[in-house]
Amino acid sequence: MVIQDSVDARPITQEADFLRLKAFDHVELWVGNAKQAAYFYQHAFGFTPIAYSGLETGNRKFASYVLQQGKIRLVVTAPYHPNTEISAHHLVHGDGVKAIGLEVFDAAEAYEVTTSRGARGVHEAMTLSDDFGQVSISAIETYGDTIHRFVERSGYEGPFWPGYEPIGDGKPRKTVGLAAIDHIVGNVELGKMNYWVKFYHQTMGFRQLIHFDDAAISTEYSALMSKVMENGNGRIKFPINEPAEGRKRSQIEEYLDFYHGPGVQHIAMLTDDIIHTVAELRDRGVEFLTPPPDAYYDEVIIQRLQEKNVKVKEDLEAIRKLGILLDADDEGYLLQIFTRPVGDRPTLFFEIIQRRGSRGFGAGNFKALFESIEREQAKRGTL
Repeated sequence: MVIQDSVDARPITQEADFLRLKAFDHVELWVGNAKQAAYFYQHAFGFTPIAYSGLETGNRKFASYVLQQGKIRLVVTAPYHPNTEISAHHLVHGDGVKAIGLEVFDAAEAYEVTTSRGARGVHEAMTLSDDFGQVSISAIETYGDTIHRFVERSGYEGPFWPGYEPIGDGKPRKTVGLAAIDHIVGNVELGKMNYWVKFYHQTMGFRQLIHFDDAAISTEYSALMSKVMENGNGRIKFPINEPAEGRKRSQIEEYLDFYHGPGVQHIAMLTDDIIHTVAELRDRGVEFLTPPPDAYYDEVIIQRLQEKNVKVKEDLEAIRKLGILLDADDEGYLLQIFTRPVGDRPTLFFEIIQRRGSRGFGAGNFKALFESIEREQAKRGTL
């Protein structure tokens, strides 16, 4: 993959929306057991199974379940045999994100424009058809073994795409209030953050929205650097993290060690009522990072709200009880909380976020968040 300076001379803080992305289409995880993963995301996170591909549908290679909540489509896929790309991926990485699906107006055009600007293609646009209509899909490589799929599905009336059959009774299960994907974070090796920033800028037309250096994201022991890339309509955001030097091993280094390379660190999912969502998730057994100390709520939050002259609509005592973090800026505030890793390896986790005007990423919470992560790392003996 070659990213050349001559491809695009725009400042990295300006976008060119030539790719015409609509929104996140789906996220596909390659896992060891798709049936059990589907059960977990249904009962722990409130997703509804809507489609299936496997032996019963004539698919002899893998089992795959599509789950939905709000506008979020989550796909979990597992291999039937050991000599496949899926099984090799799982052997190396464990359960993890293989594909980030992006809905586009034209899958062929998206492939051509990105590969002409330096992206390495996985496959050109291919059209799948069934009784519900047709879907066109193309794909390019991004960091590690992760790919981006461009999905053109206008007019398709099926639950996902051809090759998948509807499952369930069509009635949504009791959700936890998750509405949409806010952003997806990637971890890359030391020295590679700027490479991937340039990749998104030049091949996909993204702009750099925010830059956090190691002075902003650090504790006594560890640090990282992060840059946030955003597409033209603002619906797709990709923060890119890399480790920075510290006294001990950072969370990014821990991830890279256990995932054995770059990949998706976490998926941030929006809710309109974070207190309800987090309370419901806790009742269902979802584990969150250790809450910050009382001083965070008694001093840090109060001072932050006063400085920004922000009044919070939510019950602060409920926020404290549930361990939710709060940050404020000139545009408003946001509430966020992070799960523990959802697999055996300390790799993929989820963020639950509610925005009240703020378009930021919780910069004021970085220290509290990192100290919480470091406490978890200490328990695992990986700090």
